[in-house]
Amino acid sequence: MKQGERLYLDYNASAPLTDAARRAMLEVMALRGNPSSTHAEGRAMRKHVEASRAALATHAGVAPKQVVFTSGATEAAAMALSPVMRRSGGELRCSRLLVSAIEHPCVLAGGRFAPEAVETIPVTQDGVVDLQALEAMLRAGDSGIGPALVAIMLANNETGVIQPIRKVSEIVRRHGAMLMVDAVQGLGRLDVAPAQLGADFVIVSAHKIGGPQGAGALILGDATLAPVALLRGGGQENFHRAGTENVAAIAGFGAAIAELPELAGRWSGISRIRDFLEDGIDTISREAGMAEPVIFGSRAERLANTLCFAQPGISAETALISLDLAGIAVSSGSACSSGKVRASHVLEAMGVSGTLAGSALRISLGSDSTSQNAGRFLAAWKDIVGRMARRVDAA
Repeated sequence: MKQGERLYLDYNASAPLTDAARRAMLEVMALRGNPSSTHAEGRAMRKHVEASRAALATHAGVAPKQVVFTSGATEAAAMALSPVMRRSGGELRCSRLLVSAIEHPCVLAGGRFAPEAVETIPVTQDGVVDLQALEAMLRAGDSGIGPALVAIMLANNETGVIQPIRKVSEIVRRHGAMLMVDAVQGLGRLDVAPAQLGADFVIVSAHKIGGPQGAGALILGDATLAPVALLRGGGQENFHRAGTENVAAIAGFGAAIAELPELAGRWSGISRIRDFLEDGIDTISREAGMAEPVIFGSRAERLANTLCFAQPGISAETALISLDLAGIAVSSGSACSSGKVRASHVLEAMGVSGTLAGSALRISLGSDSTSQNAGRFLAAWKDIVGRMARRVDAA
């Protein structure tokens, strides 16, 4: 890393665009035509859409017709969270929506369900969905008025905690309900195949894996079951989603998907870097005489690249500003709050106090992160903690 070059450690918010994705997008931008047109120009555009669809379908273990491209995971969630489903030409109505308390805001919003039809599933102090509570909630419902739809993420964007989706699926099936899985943070890091997850619907996003922002997808676990269209008009996306496809973004998404297999072997190394950071943060606090740092979700299975911690006595806002001035980009949690530093609903659901949550930082590594990157962060963090410790001593 060159002197003065910024260090990016916020991959869970958005990964940098890969060279392959950029090249694919530029190739499409040099073309002309509508992918729905039948002339040669239109067919050339359509070719890029279908190539990306095939790439994602192969990665997810489904048929290409089960991949519906959207403008991102937020739209995919709004589409999937529908009280009305299409099944083999008929309609199926869902009675209610159950979402875990740690879901992304685009899922917590409830999609097209009425607010009174949305129920929240609690999580444990480790940030894992409470399976007993889920079972009780499903048992208490009246399946005679329609199945419930359950929405639980594969891995949390703030803590990295991986949810027991297979166990969730078993409970959901036992009660005749349906399951939507937000696999945005899992794509490229975990198996996101609907068959492996036991999911009816899976949502993913391009910009978390080095594709462009503004592209995502809804993956159908069964081609005969789909939510009614959210955007209606033309027959694009096999009548699942109207509107001319964003071909350049979709092409970039496909190029990023194609690179995932060669990156798969790097995550064990990333996990060691994450552990190195945890040890370093703990050592820095002890040497400075500060309170012991708290690692959120440390007792649960986590994504290899994610570290969410709090240093009591140092606010997240102060730490973010200091790190930014040192040329290092991290997050205080989710980056979907208009750039504002605010209390995390995820940590609140885990029973974390408001004061401790106000000190929470998230480091999220990429496949190209190095031990040198970790060392640079720790050097900057040592300086910040040292300055805060001296202030406390002076007071």
